[in-house]
Amino acid sequence: MKSDIEIAHDTTELPITEIAQQIGLSEKQLIPYGHDKAKIDAVSLANAPRQGKLILVTSINPTPAGEGKTTVTIGLVDAINRLGKSAIGALREPSMGPVFGLKGGATGGGFAQVIPMDDINLHFTGDIHAVSAAHNLLAAVLDNHLHQGNALQIDPDNIFWRRVLDMNDRALRQITLGKGKINGPERDSGFDITASSEIMAILTLSKNLSDLKKRLGRIVVALNVKGEPVTVSDLKVAGALTAVLKDAINPNLVQSLEHSPFIIHGGPFANIAQGTNSVIATDTALKLADYAVTEAGFGSDLGGEKFMDVKVPVLGKEPDAVVLVATIKALKFHAGVALADLGQKDVAAVKKGLGNLNRHLDAMTRYGKPVVVALNKFASDDMEEIRTVKDFVENEKGLKMEIATSFVDGFEGSLELAKTVIAAADNHHFFMPLYHADDTIEDKMTTIIEKIYGGKNYELSDRAVSDLAELKANGWDKLPVVIAKTPNSLTDDSKIHGAPSGFTIHIRRFIPKIGAGFVVAMAGKVLMMPGLGKVPAAEKIDVDANGQITGLS
Repeated sequence: MKSDIEIAHDTTELPITEIAQQIGLSEKQLIPYGHDKAKIDAVSLANAPRQGKLILVTSINPTPAGEGKTTVTIGLVDAINRLGKSAIGALREPSMGPVFGLKGGATGGGFAQVIPMDDINLHFTGDIHAVSAAHNLLAAVLDNHLHQGNALQIDPDNIFWRRVLDMNDRALRQITLGKGKINGPERDSGFDITASSEIMAILTLSKNLSDLKKRLGRIVVALNVKGEPVTVSDLKVAGALTAVLKDAINPNLVQSLEHSPFIIHGGPFANIAQGTNSVIATDTALKLADYAVTEAGFGSDLGGEKFMDVKVPVLGKEPDAVVLVATIKALKFHAGVALADLGQKDVAAVKKGLGNLNRHLDAMTRYGKPVVVALNKFASDDMEEIRTVKDFVENEKGLKMEIATSFVDGFEGSLELAKTVIAAADNHHFFMPLYHADDTIEDKMTTIIEKIYGGKNYELSDRAVSDLAELKANGWDKLPVVIAKTPNSLTDDSKIHGAPSGFTIHIRRFIPKIGAGFVVAMAGKVLMMPGLGKVPAAEKIDVDANGQITGLS
């Protein structure tokens, strides 16, 4: 079988204007970026009614074997369209950090991809660069304010705002700023990855340009010497930041290999932010198709929970159905099978690994919406292993399971999944929020840890206790909470797999994201700036004399 990028390069793309016409958009509603991608003028659809059902795709905890959540999402959209319905996919934009670090790409795989995959995986339409520029403009203004006399009396030891870069670079996690007499004052700071920026979260949660500007103004960059919040509005640059993001707020239209429309916009990570594409992108898909299919990052314990508890209240629309992706290999990995042995038949390991699937199914069914399991099939999967999973899902859990083979079979590999998901989404079910909006941060964390992770409680560091007191003093303790933790485990320890119970989540600090509208609880050893691996994916990526890129996946 050809590589992902070879398959993508072999596909003849349709002009993006034809894709737009499929979903009722005129050329005047497009802002072209070449012939194969365009931005959609969001203002032109502001008053259009929603007509579609919303389908959320999530998964069990990810493993090195891969789960194929994006591949399943793309195959599902293609299959729904082939069944005579209209579907639009709504995905996040890949960060170049993981593209050059570990993944090598994030646009699906095999015969279920979005294109042009080269552009989407790299600079695309410049949205992530715009977020980096706006974030670092604010950082520069803040340091300039300190240099020019510090009229706002900002406490240098209580500055939250660091700088960002869309690249994995551990060497920049901790740095010293302002060295030299004319460059100070000197202080400790560092870089985070752009996907973790509050501005990225704001971009993806804003309903329009005015909402974006208001949210930017509410960003708390620091505390003053009295312990009072200092905001972007205090620094008088909300307008400037909005100007940098003026074009980035418009969602991007591309296509799949099957020429299904996809809207790709925003890229917050689910382990350190809310992990969903933009409210504007999802809203646009709901206005233009019978079914809007979107995904949330990592497993349901991260992106899935945050979609339900952070994005849904802003979007004003809950999913009509949830698809939970699992693989035989991942179940074996969660049972303790070595990575090199995952291709060998082991029914006992599959049964043991079902504990992880069970925990995620319980987490998602708590919201009251129908859940369908998509078993992303690999060539090495044994039918007895598959029947073991199907028996568990359908006979023990009372849910539906379908096999997905979109990677090798394209849309045909997801037709049965599409039929089952459509039937589930077309049946009305009441949405049951996990917690109440006015619950305290402590109560919200306890609920998430117990009902989503399967843990028992949490423990606060001395810094977290101090942070929590500041949150309460400023009236921020009733905001939604985003627990930032490893995606590889239900716990905050990346080495603990499967379905542990009764564990404690260790919160080392709280970070207010007032513009975004939530508080981040930093758990375990999770970092805001990843590092490159021993063999970065960048070593496999190249470009020939004709400009043809290789090595992306």
